[in-house]
Amino acid sequence: MDETLVVASGIGRDFPDGTAGRTTVLRDVDCAINSGARIALVGPSGSGKTTLLHILGGLDRPTNGQIEWPGLGPFEDLRPRWIGFVFQSPSLFPALTAAQNISLPMILAGELSSADRTAALLLDTFGLDELADKLPEELSGGQAQRIAMARALAIGPKLILADEPTGQLDSVTAQLFFDTVLSHLENTGIALVVATHDEAVAARMATRWTMEHGRLTLQSLQTGAS
Repeated sequence: MDETLVVASGIGRDFPDGTAGRTTVLRDVDCAINSGARIALVGPSGSGKTTLLHILGGLDRPTNGQIEWPGLGPFEDLRPRWIGFVFQSPSLFPALTAAQNISLPMILAGELSSADRTAALLLDTFGLDELADKLPEELSGGQAQRIAMARALAIGPKLILADEPTGQLDSVTAQLFFDTVLSHLENTGIALVVATHDEAVAARMATRWTMEHGRLTLQSLQTGAS
């Protein structure tokens, strides 16, 4: 039976707009994420996708409404243990090598004995072995994003939230990258939510969430996911 990992009820988020007013980014959003979910979060730039991901992952709090993580435990345990993030902008630690960036969540969680072995395995999985000792400044944008995905997977979280993970990859490389991610997640029960403008990526997910003007609509797809 699927486990409910995250539940959002009536959440809204607004921010100061610099003129003593406020800009509303999310409006009355209701959604839930179950274990094993494959969700594409689509919509135009500025529609609220990134803000929603940050709230679902506990990086931001809603202005109103309620967000809970019934399948993930207390808030303080969400990261790095149970939620892995892949951000839209570069997020690797510049002083750490690619391998060290991947192993960092495991070290923070106290799993030192298997950190190096897991990093090496994920570098091999993503075909990035030759980058193990490279610093982020020596990586292309696409390579950095693949390292960031490997880092998100390293500790075996229950949920991966990825913001445009293929945005810096060409279409062929993006599909090969996504092949690897989906294969790695198969039969694990790990849920995956991907904010994307890439229709080829979105079409492979079982559920589509569409953001428009801060509002969310949900659609389960019967075909197209693989």
